[in-house]
Amino acid sequence: MYLGVWMDHASAHLMEYSTEAIETIIISSDSGHPEKEHGFGRNENIMHNKEQHQLADYYKRLGDIIQNYQEVLLFGATDAKVELVNILKANHHFEKIKFEIKTTDKMTDNQQHAFVRDYFSKH
Repeated sequence: MYLGVWMDHASAHLMEYSTEAIETIIISSDSGHPEKEHGFGRNENIMHNKEQHQLADYYKRLGDIIQNYQEVLLFGATDAKVELVNILKANHHFEKIKFEIKTTDKMTDNQQHAFVRDYFSKH
């Protein structure tokens, strides 16, 4: 089973490759929209820790889905895809999964589907 994932730090668009029409599932990270916090004791360090926890949770949710695939194409414009692969490769549950990383610009849904279809159809 093959999975294409266009992602940045705010959201991931997951597309399972098949001969049927590709459908996209979107997983959002809350770290893209930090909440405003007021009061004593709230500072940038606390906000940074909160964002790091949200990002770790986002990557864990993606990993829970990715572990069900044999080959995963991660693509997008940010370093989020590299961060995710580094985290997943440190876990033995992901050692049999083949990862491919491609840097792309922001894409429409149709462009994402075409990119995934084109990549996996060459296998």
